[in-house]
Amino acid sequence: MTEGLPVPVQLTRVTRETPTVSTFEFDRKIPFRPGQFVMVWVPGVDEVPMALSSASSITVQRVGDATAALFRLGPGDRIGIRGPFGNGFPAGGRMLAVAGGVGAAPILPAVVAGGVKRVLLGARSREELLFRERFESLADLSIATDDGSLGFHGFVPELLGEEDVPSYDAVLVCGPERMMAAVLGILVDRGCPDKGYFSLHRYMKCGIGVCGSCCIDPGGLRVCREGPVFPGTTLVKSEFGRYFRDASGRRHRV
Repeated sequence: MTEGLPVPVQLTRVTRETPTVSTFEFDRKIPFRPGQFVMVWVPGVDEVPMALSSASSITVQRVGDATAALFRLGPGDRIGIRGPFGNGFPAGGRMLAVAGGVGAAPILPAVVAGGVKRVLLGARSREELLFRERFESLADLSIATDDGSLGFHGFVPELLGEEDVPSYDAVLVCGPERMMAAVLGILVDRGCPDKGYFSLHRYMKCGIGVCGSCCIDPGGLRVCREGPVFPGTTLVKSEFGRYFRDASGRRHRV
């Protein structure tokens, strides 16, 4: 695919994964690296960035106008896809993955590709755990739920206390930014922020590095180009975990 107009794809299957998350499969395979994203055009509504959960699917949480419109679609309906864009997670070596909520979506392809030996999976409740069975079949899995309905009663970063983090070649992380910032803090405390790779979400307009809407402070790195996956050493002194900007450029606390 090119960076120009969206390529139309037809939805072939919609699977409800959790009460708030669904997977939309389509009739085209997109060569990509785990962690890369695509711009998804919902005709007549908006175009928004979304992570690929496989070469032919996106896994989406209903959070705004574009995703609400997407949730009204079904097999036979069409959407537009541009991409993939950005860089992905590293490949090879012995890796640990930490996923929270819908952040499990870009983590799944990395686990499927091999190398991830252990997955720490978190969600608000048992019902919101995403891809639990898939992860169990591919790697050692530990679970944390905010309400204690399954696994550890607490937040997923707390599971890192049981891990020999320096023994891993890389730690792949995606989820709510507060959760990811807590993971980065643990890596810093253990002297290995360089092992962490974090998938950021920021407001995007173009997805190709032209508009600057997704730049992060202080260096102006573009999430769509230099990201969405950043090494922990790049994020330590950035806006990460502190604030983000909306469509007008106004700051909001994470």
